[in-house]
Order: sequence, then structure tokens, then C-alpha cells
Amino acid sequence: MENGKLQIIYLEEVDSTQKYLIEKIKKNEIKPPVCIWTDLQTNGIGSRNNKWVGKKGNLFFSFTYEKDKFKDVPMQSLSIYFGWLFKKILNELGSKVVMKWPNDIYLVENTALKIGGVITNITKNYIICGIGLNSQFAPSDDFGRLDINIKNDKILQRFFSNLEKNISWQSVIKEFKTEFEKYKDIFSIDGELDIDGSLKIQEKRIYSKR
Repeated sequence: MENGKLQIIYLEEVDSTQKYLIEKIKKNEIKPPVCIWTDLQTNGIGSRNNKWVGKKGNLFFSFTYEKDKFKDVPMQSLSIYFGWLFKKILNELGSKVVMKWPNDIYLVENTALKIGGVITNITKNYIICGIGLNSQFAPSDDFGRLDINIKNDKILQRFFSNLEKNISWQSVIKEFKTEFEKYKDIFSIDGELDIDGSLKIQEKRIYSKR
């Protein structure tokens, strides 16, 4: 399956799409732009070195582009950028998901339940972003699942079509700041979001982790 110049590769099973992609790039076996995706990931990577629990049928993917493609985005806030564009696509498809600063996807209708996350790294001047989404199943009672029924490949196609529009960072952070203010009390976040994606708390800045 192809989307413009981006090559999209499906694997029936993989330990981690991000680990797989990083290893292939280091060995010069894959060059951007490319996406690796699966519906069965056995050892996924979450933010802050946590493990992302996978369940067969959910959506797991990692993609890579050269850094210059997103040169107006602050490097420390790439996960905010990709996460927001991903969240917006889900909204357009009918979902009520929201984004928690800096890189998590939540449903907050009754109680706040995490259903997805974003992690971004830089390798060899390439941006490598991994996204996991409980599109079909919640792996445990501590997590939720997507509130719409839609195929994983359709989500991917819509996301990458949107990504190719090169939407500006200024547009993304403006929209995200509005949602941030609406939901920050639910997520117990104290502070204000700055234009570079950092969180201002009593004159101190906390940056989002890639």
C-alpha cells in the first residue's frame, strides 16, 4: 500500500514497530519516508521508558521522515505535533478523543481513560515517531478503546494524507492550547502552555519528551 511517496509496510507481528524501524535505519536497510505498522505488537515502547501493552487487533505503527520536512516544529515538541494531527483525524472520523499534554490520547466521557500514545526519537537526522492506539480492544481495565468502529488501515491513510499537507506548527499549537485549557483540570495539569509546547509552571518550563 502506498500513499504518495510514503511507503507503508504491514507486518503480521513484531516486538516493536519503533525498535524495528530504528534498527533498519541504523543498518541503512530502510530510508524515509516509510511507515511500519502491525495489529500485533508484543513488546511496545511507551513514553518515559514504559511498556505499551499490545493486544491483537489494535493499531501500532512507526514512521520516519527527514527532519527538514518538519523544520518549523520545535524538536522537543514533535510528539505534540504528530499526536495532535493524529487526534484530529480520529475526531474527523467521529471519535471524541482528546489529547493530554504532552503525548497521550484519552477518552474522558465518564472517566479519563488512556487509549493511545505517541513517542518520537531522532536517529541519523531522521525523525522516527511511534503511535499506539487501542483501536479495537482495551488491554486491561486501566485503559480504554476507541469509541468508533473503523479499520486500522483507513486511520493510517487519513493520517498520512493529513501529514503530507505540512500543517504549520503555529496552527497546531494554537488549536492544542485551546483544548489544553479546557481539559487540564481533568488531567491535574498545573500551568500554561507556551508557544514552543513547553509547560510554564511558576516561571519554570517543562518540555515535552520526544
